[in-house]
Amino acid sequence: METLQKICLVLTIIGAVNWGLIGLLNFNLVDTIFGVGSMLTRIVYSIVGIAGLINIGLLFVHLETK
Repeated sequence: METLQKICLVLTIIGAVNWGLIGLLNFNLVDTIFGVGSMLTRIVYSIVGIAGLINIGLLFVHLETK
């Protein structure tokens, strides 16, 4: 499970960088690479969203170890 969480963390960081670019520069990197509203864009957003949900488990792992 640790490997899956690391992969998900990387995907979540990529999503955060994309949101940072949108907020700071009004530039959507995912749309630029895959096209606005394309199926690939939707897949990337879905995968990043699922990765974020999986990373919620990291919060509870740290709480159990204290």
